[in-house]
Amino acid sequence: MIYKGNAWKFGRDIDTDAIIPARYLKTSDPDELGRHCMEDADPEFMNKMKKGDIIVADENFGCGSSREHAPISIKAAGISCVIAKSFARIFYRNAINTGLAILESAEAVDGISAGDEIEVDTDKGEIKNLTTGAVYHAKPFPEFISNIIKQGGLISYVREKMRSQAG
Repeated sequence: MIYKGNAWKFGRDIDTDAIIPARYLKTSDPDELGRHCMEDADPEFMNKMKKGDIIVADENFGCGSSREHAPISIKAAGISCVIAKSFARIFYRNAINTGLAILESAEAVDGISAGDEIEVDTDKGEIKNLTTGAVYHAKPFPEFISNIIKQGGLISYVREKMRSQAG
């Protein structure tokens, strides 16, 4: 899949409480969670970002808890994908399960500045900085994981598999 948007830079160790503050965990409504995405990391984030924009973060993005609320809030906010030097393992898996595209690329994180226009091809693992012309690489997901993300998450993927096998 190809995603295109402006980069929003965040530092190292952005935890799940910064992504979606615990005070909003009373709900599992994606729209409500999306309205508060990154609120504690940048209180103006939701007022400034545009649908399709891309989060670019340093190491250990999504550390903290095992809440699926964090990738759900990012996806519901309209962020198309997240590029980081590394992800907390539970966040990494939760992102796949919820259909949020993520890529690991230290070179891209170091080369992208806030506001740069980025184009990401998750199938090729290619990250283009359209502002500077630089091209970076990330390891693409295996086809079955890519299909989970394309289907919108693990539940949608399994439903579709069951439908195709029953039909």
